[in-house]
Order: sequence, then structure tokens, then C-alpha cells
Amino acid sequence: MNWAVFITIFVTVFIAELGDKTQLATMLFAADKEVSKYTVFVAASAALIVASAIGVLAGSLLAEYINEKYLHYIAGAGFIGIGIFTLYNA
Repeated sequence: MNWAVFITIFVTVFIAELGDKTQLATMLFAADKEVSKYTVFVAASAALIVASAIGVLAGSLLAEYINEKYLHYIAGAGFIGIGIFTLYNA
């Protein structure tokens, strides 16, 4: 395992997930006194694992047909587009 890549990905995803809607929804489920915190943790973790797996599979498939350099441009443009959309709707 390449630990430099692991740490880069971990830190990037960890920072991206802090304070987002997923974390807020998880906190709301955990705040329910009648719901097991273990169940909330396992379910939220499983959902993030499946979402990550979809991302890895999609990235692998796209990389077979599109140059990695262009995928970076597309992802960057997508993030900029989402940012503009968010600012416009604020």
C-alpha cells in the first residue's frame, strides 16, 4: 500500500465530509434516543463505503475511455459549476 496516497485520500475525503449534509443527517439520526448509536454508525459507514465503491468503479471505467488529465479538468469544472450554482442560489 502506498501510504502517501492513502493519507492524501483520507485527509481530502475527511475534510470534504466534515459538516456536509451527510454528517448532519447522521447526527440527526444519532440524536434520536430510541435509535442505537451502533446501528447509526454501522449504517452510515456502510453507506459511505458503498458510495466510495461507486466512485472508484466509475473512475476506473471512465479512465479506460478518457485521459486522466481530461478527467481532472472535467472534475474541476464540475466543482466550479457546483460552486457557482450554490452562490447563485444563496
